[in-house]
Amino acid sequence: MDLMNGIARFFDRLHHFWEDAGVERATGVALIWVYVITLCAVELARMGYYPQWLPKPPLSHFFAIQLAFTLILALEVISLIFILPASLSRSIGKQLEILTLILLRNAFKELSLLPEPINVDFGNIMSIMDIAASGIGSICVFMCLGFFRGQMKPQEYIRNGEFLQRYIQSKKIVSLFLLLIFTGIGIRDIWYFFNGGETAFFETIYTVLVFADIGMVLIAQRYMPCYFAVFRNSGFVIGTLMMRLSLSAPPLLSAALAVFASIYVLALAWGTNYFRQS
Repeated sequence: MDLMNGIARFFDRLHHFWEDAGVERATGVALIWVYVITLCAVELARMGYYPQWLPKPPLSHFFAIQLAFTLILALEVISLIFILPASLSRSIGKQLEILTLILLRNAFKELSLLPEPINVDFGNIMSIMDIAASGIGSICVFMCLGFFRGQMKPQEYIRNGEFLQRYIQSKKIVSLFLLLIFTGIGIRDIWYFFNGGETAFFETIYTVLVFADIGMVLIAQRYMPCYFAVFRNSGFVIGTLMMRLSLSAPPLLSAALAVFASIYVLALAWGTNYFRQS
């Protein structure tokens, strides 16, 4: 118990540091500088003045937008890890938030394939359809997220104060391990990026989240073994799995799977709330 308390307190200090107003302002300023520097790097590469000893960026200015959104998503993933100990429903809500941003990022990624200045012709009609699908998908997921938040009510499956404290501490330990895994994946993908390799950061993160959610379900089984809690928590894992599948699918299918995942978790939350009350 002393070890668990120590780890939980360390996690709380990290969480407090991450939500500090000064840290939030610093990360915001850093994002602006990354965006401006990337735009300048792309322009230098287009003009032929880019240093040869540095990894050469793509020749599209839209790459700067894509990179900025990628960094925003990485920050949101960190916030998600800190939310995990609060409740599984809040974690799912945060995952839906990240999913909306990923769909917007996919739209900007397709936008980088279009010529500059942008023009529409039959040669790039598929990219335009993919942008439209990602945009519509993000709006649909956002609307489902709004309804889902209305279903986020205290479940009170655990009424014993000591059991509740141990349950929260166990989730903080899992979240701390997730933070370490996130850091390792981030360092690996930065290395791949600067060495011309393929990166799959968010696909890997969501795969890890599937296993983390299953771990949370098994921990919850120890403290709240009732049927409704098991069904609800296990169902949310299916929602995370569907979100993960949407990340590795083509743009049109990706948007469809993302919308299905959001409708599924919304229906699950509504159904468990309604039938548990009745």
